[in-house]
Amino acid sequence: MKQFAVVVGVTLILGVVVAIAQRPPGFRPRPSRGPLKNRVQITTKEGYRYISANGIPKHSIGRFPNRRNPNRVSEQRYAFRVPAKPKNAKKVTWLEHGSFGVAVNGVPFDPFTAEYWRFNRNSGWRYEALSGKLDLGLDTNNAHVQPNGAYHYHGLPGGLIKRLGGGTTVLLIGWAADGFPIYANYGYIDPMDAASGTVKLTASYRVKRGIRPNGPGGQYDGTFVEDYEYVAGAGDLDECNGRFGVTGEFPDGVYYYVLTEQFPFIPRGYKGTPDQTFRRRGPRPGGRPGFPPRPPRGRPPGR
Repeated sequence: MKQFAVVVGVTLILGVVVAIAQRPPGFRPRPSRGPLKNRVQITTKEGYRYISANGIPKHSIGRFPNRRNPNRVSEQRYAFRVPAKPKNAKKVTWLEHGSFGVAVNGVPFDPFTAEYWRFNRNSGWRYEALSGKLDLGLDTNNAHVQPNGAYHYHGLPGGLIKRLGGGTTVLLIGWAADGFPIYANYGYIDPMDAASGTVKLTASYRVKRGIRPNGPGGQYDGTFVEDYEYVAGAGDLDECNGRFGVTGEFPDGVYYYVLTEQFPFIPRGYKGTPDQTFRRRGPRPGGRPGFPPRPPRGRPPGR
């Protein structure tokens, strides 16, 4: 009987150890401190726009943890700086991972996933977050949570847009790391005429035709970032998902980025030079650090 009790006890202990080991990354119990509140401050001085925030949005979010995203939202310490008067660089800087910019509420825009074909970063095939082929536990704001608790957007943030006025307004919703403004998906029919009415802007990326040459194989269908290609003139926007035009904040015209309902959803390339305050601190994607990374020199989607 004593031996049986010992065996049962050891089995229970091993069960607990295995359960802990198998717990999804980032799922850690946190003491309850009441409802989290949005804190963001945006100031402009000496040629720069400074954005400090705790990364908590001022709109309702989905339930986290959830079945597909086991992480709990927690406050962050963001301190970004972007040029107040950005300039075009000689060539486009392509984002490879991390945050493209930050919303006016202090929540980062992070277009990429950490998931690759067969879990291999070197495969050359990265899953697209909003393809509909991969369930990442996103809420109605196209957002979810990193293992360190950082809530971030992968596409158009419905809650933020609604809070700012929504509708068909030409709506400023954030700032890119290079300082150019980010707008929601409506713009003026004539980019240079604020009286021309508004229209939903479309991206100029399309799913490639044919069969993937390697990796997962099969028909291009939008599952992977590499399934897309830029087709100049196919939509309203350029390869960086932006255009030049007038807005309420810039009546004389400005180059601005647009979040779209189609790929790339959030831009993947910079016309200007991203500021170093977006430098990565911590491990690469997979560990998903809380401080948004410095955008590296990546490559255009689909290449």
